[in-house]
Amino acid sequence: MRTFCPTALLPLLTAAARAAAVLAAVPVAALAAVTAAAPASASSPGLPPLPLYAKGPLPGARVLFGDFDVQRPLTGATGRMDDDPKLPHAVVEARRTSRDGRDDALGLAWKDAWFSTVRVETAPLDLRPYLAGGTVSFDLKVNELASGGLAFRLDCGKDCERKVGNVIPARAAQGRGWQRLSYALSCFYRAGDDFSAVTQPFALDGTGSGDVEIADIRIEANGTPNAACPDYRTVSVTPEPLNESWSLDWWMPRHQERLAEIARRRAAGTRTDLVFVGDSITHHWEKENKDLWDATWGRYGALNLGYGGDRTENVLWRLQHGEIDGIAPKVVVLMIGTNNNGMRHDGPETIVAGIRRDVAEIRARLPRAKVLLLAIFPRGATLDDPLRIVNDRVNALLPALADGRHVVFLDINRAFLAPDGTLSKAVMPDLLHPNAHGYRIWQRAMQPTLDRLLR
Repeated sequence: MRTFCPTALLPLLTAAARAAAVLAAVPVAALAAVTAAAPASASSPGLPPLPLYAKGPLPGARVLFGDFDVQRPLTGATGRMDDDPKLPHAVVEARRTSRDGRDDALGLAWKDAWFSTVRVETAPLDLRPYLAGGTVSFDLKVNELASGGLAFRLDCGKDCERKVGNVIPARAAQGRGWQRLSYALSCFYRAGDDFSAVTQPFALDGTGSGDVEIADIRIEANGTPNAACPDYRTVSVTPEPLNESWSLDWWMPRHQERLAEIARRRAAGTRTDLVFVGDSITHHWEKENKDLWDATWGRYGALNLGYGGDRTENVLWRLQHGEIDGIAPKVVVLMIGTNNNGMRHDGPETIVAGIRRDVAEIRARLPRAKVLLLAIFPRGATLDDPLRIVNDRVNALLPALADGRHVVFLDINRAFLAPDGTLSKAVMPDLLHPNAHGYRIWQRAMQPTLDRLLR
């Protein structure tokens, strides 16, 4: 990287090029030294905008595209990936395209992809001076997104990334041409994040299928946001349906079906003594080991209120919209929170706050029921898996939510693990969801406690 900039040329440059020249000329250490006197909470009005991709990438930057496991540089006009063995039908294509001039925009098209991305990678940038009043802004054109969704992502230090989802608004923008979006940088920042040397300052991620274009991506010190984002401090306790691209077709219909089932039971006088509330780990009883479910808990009229992908706030919305009204179970089994961790990287305290709110809602609506609060199941192969570590930290805080009478905490996680703490794919093939054998382990480990509570 260059270490000087010929200042005589600066008057001849546009504002965007001037900012690029300054950033390319000043090493991160020097930039940090200049801005160290300013607290991280205060933005600097004199800072130039950072044109990450404006009429081409920032000097020295490169564009990468790909799927969850592999990203490749976009070295030509187009690039294609269709060789993911995990998703044999998935296709991800990136292209250099035009908005106002040649190659001044990027395109991303994907089909049947769980995850696709196009991102800008740069030399380390110190974004701390931009955080307080700064924005990340870009022009977006949605060509097709009827079966897809978008998210915008910034890295925030080693093994740290923050993203803001955009599914329903992005679908509504389909066919409406170019639109300018601007998000506050605070949407991507949480206490403790390190923005001192960011090398991936922007990514556009897609799910499902879609085709979009993006241009004029820039970070500004004092921008004006026009797009909202959830407050990470309260999102886990703010009730909301699950609005992901892969959930919109089935999530609300499942909710309506559950309400209809409750109404049918009430009309028939059928008892519901046992309810399970959770995410996909609970939901998948229906496909992985329904015979065991029926044989073990059928006599209790067990009701499955597990929904794939749910986080604590999605459970809260369902509880507040009728899913436990009109029934009188003896026990409600609750396990939730792994998606707060894996999908959004919530901190342990934030996840526990959401679980606490769900427990309180159950108690308020079913005061005579006992709540069996399960520790979040282990995930990842080893004890040092980052997501396992967060789940373990959550579980260490959960006993404080139980009083032993109305709310009982139970940790059965050792039943899934080898003596050295490793998790086998023979129990959870994807190191997250149990198979039929894993569900039998769950049932056996939980049954003595459940039998006692059901008396």
